[in-house]
Amino acid sequence: MQQKTRAFLKWAGGKYSLVEDISKRLQLASYEADTLVEPFVGAGSVFLNTQFKHYVLNDINADLINLYKELKRIPDEFIADAKRLFVDLNNHPDAYYAYRQQFNESIDVYERAILFLYMNRHGYNGLCRYNLKGIFNVPFGKYKKPYFPEHELYVFAEKAQRATFTCKSYSQVFENIPKNAVVYCDPPYVPLSKTASFTSYAKGGFNLDDQAELANLAETAAFEQQTPVLISNHDTVWTRKIYNQASLDVIKVKRTISPKGNGRNKVNELMALYHQPKK
Repeated sequence: MQQKTRAFLKWAGGKYSLVEDISKRLQLASYEADTLVEPFVGAGSVFLNTQFKHYVLNDINADLINLYKELKRIPDEFIADAKRLFVDLNNHPDAYYAYRQQFNESIDVYERAILFLYMNRHGYNGLCRYNLKGIFNVPFGKYKKPYFPEHELYVFAEKAQRATFTCKSYSQVFENIPKNAVVYCDPPYVPLSKTASFTSYAKGGFNLDDQAELANLAETAAFEQQTPVLISNHDTVWTRKIYNQASLDVIKVKRTISPKGNGRNKVNELMALYHQPKK
């Protein structure tokens, strides 16, 4: 594989370290597929590090998809405007909380996109979190000098010209899979413990019923419509049960959500591949 490309967003659960493993499995299953569909695109590491003619990139987080659309639409203007916020004066709690309030009160899509990028780089640990009212509530991150990802933004904007961005539910995405496609699903992971649940990435969360429904949709797509589907998740008794119709294998992954580097232990990650072998 060519040199890897980093996403411009900091993202809990980002797939940068796994793109070789994921890409290898997608190629194995997809044969001549020309479109990659991602119902949970997140920061886009798989999109950035695969080579398909077309991409359908979806996420339930409207602010994330809005950011991608604005960056695709006017990359030079967007990057120049975003860069103006990355100054020492704005790397301060008072400035951060003022911008966060401005974001939460704004209905202007362009303004929200610029501020979303600012908060991603200045907020705590790159988290994206909302309360039940849809208010973004990540605290200030206290970084010495937040990095402005200018190069990464331009790379993303250029490749985004081959992508269609949507903000739908995962089930709606499965209803509209184009022909000659392969699907990669990176859903919010099943918690490893009762206290580890993190579902407030977008309003509504993602519960165990959703996990099971996603597995059912993957089965239907692969075995009835001949569209291969790859799902990644934590390796648990529950995930092995719901993915029992898939080919399963395990890779060891460093957890990246702990703020302390030494607290990031390796965990087993399950790769569930649904596909009808070529006759």
